[in-house]
Order: sequence, then C-alpha cells, then structure tokens
Amino acid sequence: MAATRLIPLHNNKGMGMAKTLGARTEYVKNPFKTENGELVTSYACDKDTTAEEFALEHAQYELHARRHYDKEVIAYQIRQSFKPGEITPQEANRIGYETAMRFTKGNHAFIVATHTDRAHIHNHVLFNSVNLKGDGKFQNYFLSSFVLQRVSDLICLENGLSVIKPRPYSEREKRTEYPKYTALRDGVRADMDIALSKKPTSFDDFLNELQKQSYEIKRGKHTAVKGPRQKKFIRFRSLGTGYHEDDIRKKIKGIAVNLDCHAKTGQPQYMDDNFDMLLCLQDIIAKGKGPGYVQWAKKYNVKNVMKAILFFQEKGLRSYKELAERADSSSQKFDELSEKIKSAENKMKEIANLKKHIFNYSRTRDIYVGYRKSGYSKKFFKEHSREIMLHKSAKEAFNKLENKKIPTIKELETAYQEQLSEKKKAYSEYKQARSDMQLYKIAKYDIDQILGISDAPRTQDRQKKRETSL
Repeated sequence: MAATRLIPLHNNKGMGMAKTLGARTEYVKNPFKTENGELVTSYACDKDTTAEEFALEHAQYELHARRHYDKEVIAYQIRQSFKPGEITPQEANRIGYETAMRFTKGNHAFIVATHTDRAHIHNHVLFNSVNLKGDGKFQNYFLSSFVLQRVSDLICLENGLSVIKPRPYSEREKRTEYPKYTALRDGVRADMDIALSKKPTSFDDFLNELQKQSYEIKRGKHTAVKGPRQKKFIRFRSLGTGYHEDDIRKKIKGIAVNLDCHAKTGQPQYMDDNFDMLLCLQDIIAKGKGPGYVQWAKKYNVKNVMKAILFFQEKGLRSYKELAERADSSSQKFDELSEKIKSAENKMKEIANLKKHIFNYSRTRDIYVGYRKSGYSKKFFKEHSREIMLHKSAKEAFNKLENKKIPTIKELETAYQEQLSEKKKAYSEYKQARSDMQLYKIAKYDIDQILGISDAPRTQDRQKKRETSL
C-alpha cells in the first residue's frame, strides 16, 4: 500500500512563479532519478515545457479572475511511496498517473515522475492549481489529504498491492523529536514485510529471511534484530501492533495453512481462532498477477470488494467475528434509536391531541350545556353540530385516561418538551447510527461474497446503497 501525501506549493522566496515552477519540475524530472527521463509521464501538458504551460494557465486565470495574489498556491505535489520490492518502476508510474487522474478528475494538467534512487520506489506528481479551462482553482479543503490517500489505496488494491495500514506513532514519539528513531523502525518493519512476502513456513524460516537481508538475530525471551545501520538491537515488541513476535507467528501460521478462502472442500476457514481475515484478503489481492485473480475478478465487482477491504482495514478489524459483531451491534443500535424516536413521536402526538381536546372542551362547553337544556333538540344540534361533536370527542378522550385525571395545559407542555428533548437527543445519534449500520452491513455482505459465505444475488437496492455509502 502506498503512503501518499498532498503538499501545496507556493512561490519560493525571492523567486517568481515561472522560476519556482521551473525549479520544482526540474527536480522531479531529474534524469539520474527517473532512468534518464523514461519514468516521466504527463497529462494535458508536455513534460519538457510543463513549467511554462502551468504559468500560462495561471496568466489566463488572473485575466479571468482579475486579481493577482503572490501568496496563492501555484501547484500541488503528491508524494506516493511504495513498499520495497513489491512494484516495478513502470507500474509505479502508471499507478501515479491513475491516482492523479482520479483525484483531479482530469481537470488539471499534471506531470508524474517516478524516482528509483532510494530503496523504496516513489512518485512525485505535480499538478497545476489552475484548471484546464483557466477559470477556477483546485479547492484544497481540510479532508483533501484523506480523499487522496483513499483514492491511492483503492488503486493500489485494484492492482494487487498488499494492504499495510500505516502504524501511528506512540505518544512518546509524538512528544519527542526522533526522526532517525522512527525512520529506523519503519525500515525494519518494511524489511519484515518483505520477509513475510517470501511465504516462510516457520518462525525460523522468517528469521532466516531477515538474515539474508543482513540482519543479526538475538534470541531469548524477547527476539531482537540489528540491521546494518543499527547500533543496537531492536526488539520485535517495540515495533508496534502487527510486528510483535506473537503477531508474526500468527501471520506465519496463516501462511503455513495456506490462507486460501476458497478451499477445495468449499468450507471457509473464517471461523478458525487463528484465522486473520485481513491476511486472507491480502492473499486474495496478492493473486492479482495470476490467472486465479482474473477468474475471481470476473465473479465479483472488484471496486466494491476493494472498498470493503479498505473499510475492513480502516476500522481496525482483524477477524470475521469482529466484523459480524459490529454489523449486528450497529444494526441493534439503529433499531433502538429508531424505536426511541418513534416512541417519543407517538407520545408527542398523544400530548398534542389531548391538549387539543382540552381546548375544544373548554371552547364548546357552553354550547353543549345549551344543547342539554334544550332537551337535546334536533334543531339545536343541527345549528351547533360541529361544536357538539367536538365536545363529545373531548369527553371520550378524557374517559380513556388511565387515572381519569385531566392534566393541566402547563403539565402537558412540560411533558411535550421532555419528549421533544428525548427525540432530539436520539436523532442526533440516529444519522451516524444509520450510516454505521449501512457501512458495516454492506462491507460484511461484500466480504461474505469474497469468502463464499453467502451466495445470495445482489439486489439493485443493495448495489445503490453500496455505491452511495462507501
């Protein structure tokens, strides 16, 4: 999975727009990093004149907007890094191009340069802040980076790259400045992922794979490793969730038993205690370059499956049981809130009706007394039938009261406000509960399809909900 960042670019200090754009594009197109320029591609601009074309579009925008502001963003840079040993430079460039195209929706010119000068292949994408029409600029709102990362993740999944959730730094790492400390451990984790990709059948095989990468191994109560750049051994338990020795052993056990979710027996292994659902899904994606994946992709809606996998990862789920429990609990919470809202609305309706009957009773009391004094005259009833019927209806409502005591208007208003407050409180949680329920149910349905747990055909309604919710 690529790690992706969105970086706004401004004019360099003491430099104009043209010079700044020229310096940026020359850096990303560096022939020593892009295999003599072979790993540079572009959209809606020539890669040799990118800076000039960007500047021209800015000039058109300034004429259209009739303003000039030196501190505005002149371009955006996307940095997209890939796991070492998992992708070729050509594939990385293609994925970078597709990421930029989807993220900008083809409305902005861009250039993609793939650098191979480091252990991890990475892309530099520059796209113009001004659109191709020259009448608007890219709107970088506060969730843009999240959207970019999600787009990048989906594209990587669709292309058979592994799912690796970025490890959040600990509170200690956030409070202190240890760039070398964190970078070193990131490198160890990446090398461990490479070792796991070799499909070791035992923990010893896994350690042997690390030794092939020039790591020294220290065994004991806590296994530790020391790479060529390390001065001290690093214990597995200090590398974070997913890289503890127990976690590694579980992953290896999953590899050893061949986490193929569609076993020959047709019985899925998803209920096994040691079954890691995310690893299973990764194993399916890893088949992307083989004929098995092609057949599988024909059977399922690949984009929906990728969204389900990404959702599974984002929510920190590791087992099918966790997913099923969350789907059930979200559905139960939604039903409880729905019932609470309906109950409050029914009580509010009853209070409003009773309040109306009290007003009608008071307003028609004299007429009804006159009707009784007339000996229930038909002529009197004909002249005041509406008022008499309202009075009778109010009396019937009062007779249905449990304690036969008619509450005051003030008491009814207090009760009404209490129910209204309960409804608002429940409704504030209702929308989120409904969204959670839909997301979990749709994700579970898609993953059920992947694992062969459910063969029920999709309905058009489910398909519509999926595409609007995920």
